[in-house]
Amino acid sequence: MVIQKILQILSVGLVLVTNSWNYAQSPVPAVHGVRNDLPQPYETQRTWGELPDGTASWAAVTAVEPSLDGRFIYVIHRCFENSCEGRIETPILKFDYEGNLLDSFGAGLFIFPHGATVDYEGNLWVTDAQGNGEIGHQVFKFSPEGDILLTLGQKGIGGSGTDLLHSPNDIVVDPNDGDIFVAESHRRGLNNRIVHFASDGTYINEWGGKGSGPGELSEPHTIAMDSQGRLFVGDRENNRIQIFTQDGEFIDEWRQFGRPSGIFITPEDMIYVADSESGPDTGANELRGIMKGIRVGSAVDGTVLAFIEDMEPLRDDHSGAEGVGVDANGNVYGAVVRRRMLERHVLK
Repeated sequence: MVIQKILQILSVGLVLVTNSWNYAQSPVPAVHGVRNDLPQPYETQRTWGELPDGTASWAAVTAVEPSLDGRFIYVIHRCFENSCEGRIETPILKFDYEGNLLDSFGAGLFIFPHGATVDYEGNLWVTDAQGNGEIGHQVFKFSPEGDILLTLGQKGIGGSGTDLLHSPNDIVVDPNDGDIFVAESHRRGLNNRIVHFASDGTYINEWGGKGSGPGELSEPHTIAMDSQGRLFVGDRENNRIQIFTQDGEFIDEWRQFGRPSGIFITPEDMIYVADSESGPDTGANELRGIMKGIRVGSAVDGTVLAFIEDMEPLRDDHSGAEGVGVDANGNVYGAVVRRRMLERHVLK
């Protein structure tokens, strides 16, 4: 298991494995600040992935999602620029584990492709965090072959309520019943909410609202689910992760993972949190001087075990990895928007 390998590298004993991942006990989140001085058991590769013919470099890469069967890795990018508006390129690239490009799709559907997830049936979901009146403000469900199976929101129309979305950031799907949870909005979008849909797209409920109190949100930029069905929301402007039940009941908040732009949780409940924005003058006072990068820990109790430092960890702009994904071999992928690259981090 990947978790055992990480713990071995970090020289953590079997007692921690037994206790931290024992669901018979109620998890008690670790309470501590964000740290830079954590073990870094990964080496970074920046040349992974075959680009399409005629393409010299990556565009703004926004999400990386491995399929659960260990066969494919989907990379979401903005059409070799930072927007797909008016462009003909396909923003969804499908690779095998060796980085060979197998397929691409999604042309003409997106303006600002953003978050993504692969569900328990192998389908890919992708959000569009902008709109222009003609396209955008939607979430698409694709088959592994690129066929559209379901669409949430109305094409090009941003809004609130039960049938509209506004700049949806990210999405996660419950493997037990197929229920869908969408986090929105991007930047200064209309909504700051989590929207709950049934598997067929029927609206169920929502929660959140602009603010910094428990259960309130300010740019929920990412969302993930652990093995217990708890929802982990990257409440980025508030520099925290909030944890909810699927009914929207607030459970806890964690601040030890930095300023969360992306969250990925493995079936073993390892949590990977991408902080793309921290820096000397970025974020709230408690995060100034915190390095950008990907922090790795336990989704059970919030213990932070390792840190994948960004190549420019104290650069004072939004230059780090925003999206994060982990494949079946434990390799960590960082989707870097500002510097337009895809990073692959391999356990040493």
